[in-house]
Amino acid sequence: MITRISNRHSASPDRDQDLGFLLNDVARLYARRFEQRAHELSLTLVQCRALTVLADRAGLNQTRLSQLIEINSARLVRVLDRIEADGWAVRRRNPLDRRARSLTITESAKPIVRRIWNIVSETDSEALRGLGGNELELLTLLLERVHANLLDLEPVVTDPANPGDAGSTAAGATGP
Repeated sequence: MITRISNRHSASPDRDQDLGFLLNDVARLYARRFEQRAHELSLTLVQCRALTVLADRAGLNQTRLSQLIEINSARLVRVLDRIEADGWAVRRRNPLDRRARSLTITESAKPIVRRIWNIVSETDSEALRGLGGNELELLTLLLERVHANLLDLEPVVTDPANPGDAGSTAAGATGP
């Protein structure tokens, strides 16, 4: 099993090139570049992520959204407070479960979501410059597999507000 990326310039392994450290660095640099581009919207990466997920899945509850974007529920409340204050999302009581809130984006958020996807595309183009189609496919496939492996290691939790949601993982329970 390969756990370290070899350093061609040194006989000893470079701890800075450990795969886990490298993945973290790539994620941090990508987020920084994305947020530089999203500065025009005055939104963070996680706020953008919440809006794009809600645009695709109207009616989600807060628990499920926090699982999907992998942040803890306290942080999600702050994210939702912000995008709701800007008029881009609404929280409504779920008629089937008064404890739960259904989340949707507003009409005024739709152009913002389109701009977010443009920023994603622009950031991806910069980050993936020089990769061919086959390399990009392979990279995506491998990262999806690593992601799935790590999610499989998360403890299984149930959401008391959604008894049918058993089997979800506690991804993001501590948030970044």
